Amino acid sequence: MEITYDYYRVFYYVARCRSFSKAAEVLLSNQPNITRFMNNLESQLGCKLFVRSNRGVTLTPEGEKLYRHVSAAFAHLHLAEQELANDQSLEKGMVSIGLSEIALHLFVLPVLSRFHEEFPGIHLRISNHTTPHAIQTVKNGMADFAVVSTPLTLSKTLRSTSLRTFKDILVGSPRLAGLAGKRVRLSDLDNLPLVGMAKDTTTYEFYSNFFYEHGAKLKPDVEAASLGQMLPMIISGLGIGFLPEDYAKEAIEQKKVVPIFLEEPIPEREICLIEVKDSPLTAAAKTLKKMLMDR
Repeated sequence: MEITYDYYRVFYYVARCRSFSKAAEVLLSNQPNITRFMNNLESQLGCKLFVRSNRGVTLTPEGEKLYRHVSAAFAHLHLAEQELANDQSLEKGMVSIGLSEIALHLFVLPVLSRFHEEFPGIHLRISNHTTPHAIQTVKNGMADFAVVSTPLTLSKTLRSTSLRTFKDILVGSPRLAGLAGKRVRLSDLDNLPLVGMAKDTTTYEFYSNFFYEHGAKLKPDVEAASLGQMLPMIISGLGIGFLPEDYAKEAIEQKKVVPIFLEEPIPEREICLIEVKDSPLTAAAKTLKKMLMDR
């Protein structure tokens, strides 16, 4: 006879209640049934688990040892049940998201703020990555979904949904105000220092292709790891650089940088939500996803 979960469940409640009759009440069964279960379990394990008396039952040393393991297992099962229940509610739980920096600043941040205000019991775990790394967090199960900027490369197991488009703009420090209002070609930029993103980013890939398509070569003089680094570098005069138009808007209005208009049109890019195809999401993750899709 195979020892099943039911036998250990009955053992757990007998040991906890220290009584066959009380365990029967908890389990909505009867004492003869409980006795039969425990006799079978002792027979299968080849040892006595209980010492029976008029005052109830006590565990033998072997029973104590088994109870330590069984009670730990039931505690884990109870915790798992609670977590699953939380996953289906919006009172407690967690949502894990992989984000690229552009997606965070241009699109996701206001939605996260609104979500946190409406569902304060949901813990948000945000991982800030390059687009390839954010996509990898979804693929390996470390994130419920990712929100990233294009270009991107996806495996067949992943699905991409476009959330919005955005355009980049070329900007420089105020000392280049003479170029403002004029249209320049990429080839005219050879004599100007360029601040660009690091080579492991999709932004670098995007502009490397853009330059190549127009007979030029992308050669950043200064490589930045983030948008947050690029903007102050450009403001301080380290070089010109391409930034999302919405991100650079405030700095342009404050005259910290000036826009430089290119003859060659910069293609639009997209912010996309990346998820595993046919993978179920928790109630909290579904709600946040819908808020992002509806924005």
